[in-house]
Amino acid sequence: MKCLRPIGVALGCSMLASGAMAQLSITPPAQTPAAKKEAPKEAPKPKVHSPVAKKAAPKPAAMPTPSPSPSPTTAFEDPNVDLVYGAYQRGMYKTAFELASTRAQYNNDPKAMTMLGELYANGLGIKRDYAKAVQWYQRAADAGDREGMFALAMLKIAGRGGPVNKDEAVKLLASSAKLGEPKAAYNLALLYLDGQTLPQDVKRSAELLRMAADAGNPEAQYALATFYKEGTGVPKDVEKAVRLLQAASLADNVDAEVEYAIALFNGTGTPRNQPAAVALLRKAARQNSAIAQNRLARVLATGQGAPVDKIEALKWHIVAKTAGKGDLALDEMFADMSPADRAEGEDAARKWIGSNVK
Repeated sequence: MKCLRPIGVALGCSMLASGAMAQLSITPPAQTPAAKKEAPKEAPKPKVHSPVAKKAAPKPAAMPTPSPSPSPTTAFEDPNVDLVYGAYQRGMYKTAFELASTRAQYNNDPKAMTMLGELYANGLGIKRDYAKAVQWYQRAADAGDREGMFALAMLKIAGRGGPVNKDEAVKLLASSAKLGEPKAAYNLALLYLDGQTLPQDVKRSAELLRMAADAGNPEAQYALATFYKEGTGVPKDVEKAVRLLQAASLADNVDAEVEYAIALFNGTGTPRNQPAAVALLRKAARQNSAIAQNRLARVLATGQGAPVDKIEALKWHIVAKTAGKGDLALDEMFADMSPADRAEGEDAARKWIGSNVK
């Protein structure tokens, strides 16, 4: 089975590793109108994963000082007015912190508590502090917020803001998933599939993946597609697998784009549509999928599904090869290229690789 990764975590095939933490995507309250227009007070700061904080017992955090300007009887009187989320979405993290602090203090709002945990965990608008993030996520979880539960579980798995506690993390993920949080269901499914933290149970894993996939989670849709493709925990069904790959690819899941493109190209579980397949391969290649780059190079070199373009094909072959996806057959195809065409393809590859070096 292809490696499945926890949401927001780059871990290869190690599932939930001790240093991992998923990025939280905070959902605003229902019927949230657009936040008031406000000139940004600060430029958005990139999210940088810094080394794990020292695993000391967290000290009780002082309640953040609320901003004096908003009043509990005005700005936070209407639960449908979500200025906090609006500020967060626009990258105005200090404003989001001040408003969330006020709402958490005056209204005991669990969504505001989760927001404070998010800001502390990622160092947005305030110094990163995992211990305080744990405290705010814990308060949100105790108040029944499913996203707070999920975020707290990921911190406990990672051992950030306190010692690693996978048993407690599993309970939090289960509670969050029961409340309908798709990211929690997906990560819990990986734990059942991995069989290390929990006894391996592929049927339970499939059930959880289906729950998350039905909620529109693209990672779960892709994972469940692999289950149907291989008959893991569910009856083998290639057509269901392809439908799930299509849904995940529409949400820009790169792995799904590649596999759906291959299915379209070959007509596996879906009518053959090579132009659409090549378009998807181009998209995934530009998203740095080495598999897509290799397949696109083959298409352009052979003219199957697209006009022959050996210069462009050589470019993608070199890019894929640099990423570890070599292809001896393509090496032979390009052996008789003219020096001028080869130089043009190599130059295009160098420019692509140079512009994508992080």
